[in-house]
Amino acid sequence: MPDTDQAANWLASARSSLTDISVGPQTDRTGRVEDIGDGIALISGLPDAKLDELLSFGNGRYGFVHGLEEDSIGCILLNNEGTIEAGDAVQGTSGVVSVPVGPGLLGRVVDPLGRPLDGKGPVEAETWFPVERPAPAIIDRELVTEPVQTGTLAIDTLFPIGRGQRELIVGDRATGKTTIAVDAILAQKSNDMICVYVAIGQKTSSVQRVIETIRTRGNPDRCIIVVARPAEAPGLCWIAPFAAMSMAEYFRDRGQHALLVIDDLSKHAATHREVSLLTGRPPGREAYPGDIFYVHARLLERAAKLSAAKGGGSLTALPVAETEAGNLSAYIPTNLISITDGQIVLNRTLFDQGQKPAVDVGVSVSRVGGAAQSSILRSSVGTLRLDYAQFIELEAFTRFGGLPDTHVRQQLARGACIRAILRQGPHAPLDLLQEVALVTASQNGLLDGVTAKNIRTIQSGLGDYLRSNASEISTAIESGGVLSTEQKERFVACLRQYVEPRASAAS
Repeated sequence: MPDTDQAANWLASARSSLTDISVGPQTDRTGRVEDIGDGIALISGLPDAKLDELLSFGNGRYGFVHGLEEDSIGCILLNNEGTIEAGDAVQGTSGVVSVPVGPGLLGRVVDPLGRPLDGKGPVEAETWFPVERPAPAIIDRELVTEPVQTGTLAIDTLFPIGRGQRELIVGDRATGKTTIAVDAILAQKSNDMICVYVAIGQKTSSVQRVIETIRTRGNPDRCIIVVARPAEAPGLCWIAPFAAMSMAEYFRDRGQHALLVIDDLSKHAATHREVSLLTGRPPGREAYPGDIFYVHARLLERAAKLSAAKGGGSLTALPVAETEAGNLSAYIPTNLISITDGQIVLNRTLFDQGQKPAVDVGVSVSRVGGAAQSSILRSSVGTLRLDYAQFIELEAFTRFGGLPDTHVRQQLARGACIRAILRQGPHAPLDLLQEVALVTASQNGLLDGVTAKNIRTIQSGLGDYLRSNASEISTAIESGGVLSTEQKERFVACLRQYVEPRASAAS
């Protein structure tokens, strides 16, 4: 009898386990690798695969669909190809490439898939976002009205940037593009902005310098650094800016403010050209496929200032692009200039002359940020840009000889002063009070005739002096308020008391 009871119990449990099994045809979406090389796999046997679908090669190896042909699929690998061979099985996942997002990424250095590179253990993800997300609709956006203080005087005064804007930083190799972008990150050290820096195919030594700069001079606990190393699979470089954008969007969509630096889109465009040609897409101008404009447009359109109904968050993008011999009419710079809301152009000649940052005021422009510029800074700037542009023309004219009259000499002195205050060392961003003070002193003639070296000396203690001797006015400036006529007069008088004895002592 015990054997009979055991058999009955076994039969009852087996019956209950079979009740949850659905009986019907099962489909297995499996393909085969036909060819592999240069980070690209050609796959057959997945006729229902979709564009951008995530494919699994097993053992944690993945790729995504980039090209669909009649009898094959072009797949970009997200892992190095060494362990994948022709004939290997490939599984369709019906999903897309996604990355971890959330506060757990703050203070971390990760790759484009969110995997840690800093040795601090696994990333704690709050949720996962696909790397490709739709841009906010027009009705969900708001006007750009809040400033982004970059700490670079030439930008904040002449080409201001607003929260939600897309401002391109473009110039030849080694002209200070990354320095300007990193200084913008450092300038957010004490405010409410989350910063995301993504390096695409940059040298390891260069990326390490950026990381060290942020750690020593900025606030790394409010930064995310995404690194796509040149030795990795090209698929990681391709998804890097999209992954970083998704990580930044998490904070924007929750009513916070984020700043995204993409360094740089020229290398991303080269990666896109490489993988596209390998998957059989036809080349166009400069051998780039015709969809490169759409690739970057759909990326940068995701940067926006959201309406109050959507939380009021913002995502500001500072993409970087490289030119050759200052050729702004090349294909990629032209595309990016037409996509973005303005461009900061760096000039090789100015850089070699020691004018750093080497911002070309004649070509650079900000199509949005003027409306978002701090009111106190906007009222202080006045005719600064016009005075500087006239100075450049006059200086070129007077090189031919002749003795200019008194008025022209005054203009030359004022222009030389403006050029001196716009000269700025790397990784030393100015705060709003310092910027307003320098511009006000220049516009009131307090720095005319003072050498560039002495202006640097005067600048070094200016902020602390004003906070001690004009605390009420300093507080009003730092809060973005508007000064009354009486306060402006007292501010200028305080600047004169500080500048004049130091200028005479220095001379």
